[in-house]
Amino acid sequence: MTTKRAFDLTVATMMLAVTSPVVLTAMLAIRATSPGPAIFSQPRLGRGGAVFACHKLRTMHRDTPSLPTHEAPVSSVTAVGKLLRRTKIDELPQLWNVLKGEMSLVGPRPCLPTQAELIGYRQRLGVLAALPGITGLAQIKGIDMSDPKLCAETDAAYLKAASIGLDLRILAGTFYRA
Repeated sequence: MTTKRAFDLTVATMMLAVTSPVVLTAMLAIRATSPGPAIFSQPRLGRGGAVFACHKLRTMHRDTPSLPTHEAPVSSVTAVGKLLRRTKIDELPQLWNVLKGEMSLVGPRPCLPTQAELIGYRQRLGVLAALPGITGLAQIKGIDMSDPKLCAETDAAYLKAASIGLDLRILAGTFYRA
C-alpha cells in the first residue's frame, strides 16, 4: 500500500465518522424540500478512463439532464443544493468512493464520459493514469472544467508535484475556500 493510499484511507475513515451526522442532516433536508433520492450517483471517468459511479448529495432537481456543472442551468440547483455546494458538503459521499479505491482525496476531479475535449487533453498529458480526487489543485485555483486545456494542464502540474504535503495544502485550501 502506498503512503498516499494509507493517507486516503485514514483520513476518509475519520471524515466519514465525523461528518456522518452532517450528511444525514443534509439528506433529510434534501428529501424534505425536493422529490427524489438524496444521494446522486453519476458515471464519471476514473483511473485509466474506467467508468465508475461517483456519489454526491443531490443538489439539483431530480430531472435535470446529466451535464457538466458549468453547463447546467442555474435554475436546476435547489435551495438546499446551493448551501451544500457552497460548503462542499455535497461532496462528502465521495468518501465512500475513496474507501473503495475509485478515488483519492486529492487528484484531478473526475469528469463525465461525454467531456471529450477534457478527456483528450488529459490523455495527452497522462492525467488519466491517476485516481481522480474529491478536490484538486485546479479547484483551489478556481479553474473548472469549462476551460478543458487549462484544467488538464493544472491536473498534470499537480501530478508532477504530488506529495502528502501538497495534498494537505490542497485539502486546507478546499475548506478555507468554501
